[in-house]
Amino acid sequence: MDADRARELLQAERARIERALAGAGISADGELSDQENPANLATETYQAEFDEGSRDGLREQLAAVERAEARLAAGTYGVSVESGEPIPDARLELAPAAERTVAEQRAFDGR
Repeated sequence: MDADRARELLQAERARIERALAGAGISADGELSDQENPANLATETYQAEFDEGSRDGLREQLAAVERAEARLAAGTYGVSVESGEPIPDARLELAPAAERTVAEQRAFDGR
């Protein structure tokens, strides 16, 4: 893949993740406080845990983008970190931070 196109894809992916992280905070919903309505406690606890899990996932995605940017700078972007095989451009268009081929990723995820 052309380095300029890769840079463009990675910048767009970084911006998407950073927007999602900025919007992953907890917002007031106008409900009564927990002291006034204890039934909200379970829902708020679940939502807080869900939000934290979402933020963790987004931080992991951001770290993957940073690794991809480092590979781009090193001239190894688009090559599997596992086998050294080329990652198809079509895969990189869909997942700019991809570190492995589809088959390698499936095997990696199945570990």
